[in-house]
Amino acid sequence: MKIAVAMSGGLDSSMAAVLLTEAGYEVTGITAELSTRLVERHFARPGAPPGADSARSVAESLGIPFHVLDLQDEFSTRIVEPFCEEYLRGRTPNPCIRCNAMIKFDLLLRRARDLGCEKIATGHYATINRSGSGRYYIARGGETVKDQSYFLFMLSQDSMKDIIFPLGSFTKDMVREMARARGLTVAERPESQEICFIPDNRYADFIEKTPGAAPGPGDITDAAGAVIGRHRGIHRYTIGQRRGLGIASPRPLYVTGIDAPSNRIIAGFREELDADALVAEDINYMKETELDGLRVLVKTRSTQPPVEARLSVDGEYVTVSFPGPQTGISPGQAVVFYNGSMEVLAGGIIERAIRRDEGKEEVHNV
Repeated sequence: MKIAVAMSGGLDSSMAAVLLTEAGYEVTGITAELSTRLVERHFARPGAPPGADSARSVAESLGIPFHVLDLQDEFSTRIVEPFCEEYLRGRTPNPCIRCNAMIKFDLLLRRARDLGCEKIATGHYATINRSGSGRYYIARGGETVKDQSYFLFMLSQDSMKDIIFPLGSFTKDMVREMARARGLTVAERPESQEICFIPDNRYADFIEKTPGAAPGPGDITDAAGAVIGRHRGIHRYTIGQRRGLGIASPRPLYVTGIDAPSNRIIAGFREELDADALVAEDINYMKETELDGLRVLVKTRSTQPPVEARLSVDGEYVTVSFPGPQTGISPGQAVVFYNGSMEVLAGGIIERAIRRDEGKEEVHNV
């Protein structure tokens, strides 16, 4: 079988290529060039795709073919432009989730097929399984701390049949030790925590340099609408943010809401972030296709311990009701539904939170 390995130049994708090569598969290394022109234009940083030289070096050491595929136009249209639009709407998008679904495991998979490959593999820490009804689904694998199933809930049934995660049963520490045992220089390479097209996590700077004017300064108000300060542009703020408000207060203030049409930031105390429920949209079904009434485990952030919830379906929307108040629920972020075995049942995008003092009729007992 001929397998393409999407190689970033880091530890995980390099070891995925190593393990598949050692297992006797015909492996081809591929690196997607996604954001070189964007980074050069916005931050004056020239260079090849991040990690391309390292990926090429690993491929050469394994004696496998290596290709750099230019997907910059598609990446800009499908990922970067929606990312900026979401921030300007006062939402907090997760571009990595969209990139996995639309670029890595869609467009890149199709390019791999053009190279004669039957499957594509990556270094993700998750597994792909198939239910008794024939549906493919993502599940947590051997790694629990750096589990990446949350980032993969948008994958399609068509793509999952041709995806391999060679590291799914291992932990990060195990993979690093395997790399050290093989003398790979990437064994000590640190992980990158930033978005590939925004160096140093300079989100606001990037958005301001993107065509389409970013909103200017505006009012910061309390929940009742009283003006208590001024902000520097809504794209510089996210729900739950504490720093940077510049408002004197006897108690810490947090961003509790973003009113994009009015160019207004709403600030309040910590308890004003509490929510009893949330409403999700853009649902992608994995192991389950019927969600109404299900009791599930839910993650609204990748690093969050899963919490219990009950689902209620109303057309294209799913209401997620919690037994106790939850914080950190941000429109634009993902909410992923699991069963007790940490298998992904489905997931969606958070449309809004239902605060403790509103919408009680929409909140169901868990």
